[in-house]
Amino acid sequence: MAKEAKTEENPKKPKRKKLIKAIFAKERVLTEASEAARDLYNQSRYGDVLENGRLQLSLPEALYLMEKKKIKILDYRRKKLDIDSFIRKAQKIEPNFWIRYCVFKDIRNRGYIIKTALKFGADFRVYDRGIKPGEDHAKWIVYPVHEGSTTTWYEFAAKNRVAHSTKKRLLIGIVDDEGDVTYYEIRWIRP
Repeated sequence: MAKEAKTEENPKKPKRKKLIKAIFAKERVLTEASEAARDLYNQSRYGDVLENGRLQLSLPEALYLMEKKKIKILDYRRKKLDIDSFIRKAQKIEPNFWIRYCVFKDIRNRGYIIKTALKFGADFRVYDRGIKPGEDHAKWIVYPVHEGSTTTWYEFAAKNRVAHSTKKRLLIGIVDDEGDVTYYEIRWIRP
């Protein structure tokens, strides 16, 4: 009886959420097909849903979800990756990965949905707060750059043309050495 009384006095520990398993597969990360993975997409629009029920995550999405303790990523040998080893692998695939990730993380932390924008010729597309992909179009396309990098006027004009032709605003996310991001929005105007 003493044991029963003792266990009754201890409050129940809250159930720990099970991490969604995912596999690092070249330039993307694939989650398991689970209800938790579907919820991740339905609630916050992480990744793209594949026909088999799995989510395909971009590398920045995957790192962000690792940091938020939503997923655990395994390599092809089924060995769990820690954050540092994931970053090293991602940087081999995308040399500009860290700069892109700083912008991705900052925008997500501000409450916006940010997705890749390769078909627009940009790094990311960003939806206004409260808007999910499929409900309306993205408001901005974003190009992350390091504060020490340079751009020619031709490259700048090309980025601006892409934004204008896709009816989106152009955001340049400038990342400093501490990982802080400053944004500049560029728009065409008619005097």
